[in-house]
Amino acid sequence: METVLTSEAILTALLMTLIAGLSTGIGSLMAFFTKVTNTRFLSGALGLSAGVMVYVSFVELLPDAIHSMEHYASEKMAMFYVLLSFFGGMGLIALIDFLVPEDENPHEIHNINSGANGKLKRTGMMLALTIGIHNFPEGIATFVSGLESLDIALPIVVAVAIHNIPEGIAVSVPIYHSTGSRKKALWFSIASGFAEPLGALFALAFLMPIWTPAVNAVCLAAVAGIMVFISFDELLPSSEEYGHHHFAIGGVILGMALMGFGLLLF
Repeated sequence: METVLTSEAILTALLMTLIAGLSTGIGSLMAFFTKVTNTRFLSGALGLSAGVMVYVSFVELLPDAIHSMEHYASEKMAMFYVLLSFFGGMGLIALIDFLVPEDENPHEIHNINSGANGKLKRTGMMLALTIGIHNFPEGIATFVSGLESLDIALPIVVAVAIHNIPEGIAVSVPIYHSTGSRKKALWFSIASGFAEPLGALFALAFLMPIWTPAVNAVCLAAVAGIMVFISFDELLPSSEEYGHHHFAIGGVILGMALMGFGLLLF
């Protein structure tokens, strides 16, 4: 599939990235109005997100990347460049994950309802900052997938939005309980999600002027690497930590099935 860049496609991709980023606010609202988080739902939903991301990465994005790269290289060299880009995307998000201290890393949150001391506000603010750092490359990934195909991008947006919900909860709970202000908690939660549209704007400013089939291939493969890493490093472990193994695995299978049949039908 060739990526055709139009102003409408770019605007749609930006809008989808904004929607995905703002979903952290949904998590914040859930923390305000529900006393007990439905861990079965979160476990299954995070598994579903992982299933969607892994399936679309290997079945759609990587083959499309190879096809685009074959305009410039032989089949084997195209595969080589795509693999470099794929693992480069993994390396980028892994480096970001490594540079964030474990105590402040949103991937290392084990109990979204934990914490009740004088450091709660600082904890919430640091979580908002570090989640924002993690969301920046996700914004680039969502934007690039939106340029590739609406059929591919919509499930990815839903998957990213679902996995942003627990992050919104993680930010809002300590700030809300330390300040008593729903507005502050909601603001910090939404602010952490704004890193995703910022990532999209970065891609628009620096990638669009040099966009070619080769750049398209590199971006698609790197996006696939980012999404696979996020699935294995964040989504699947988090879905298991909520204590509902079969809901998590069922979510993965359902996510793959929905993505596969959705692409087949549409």
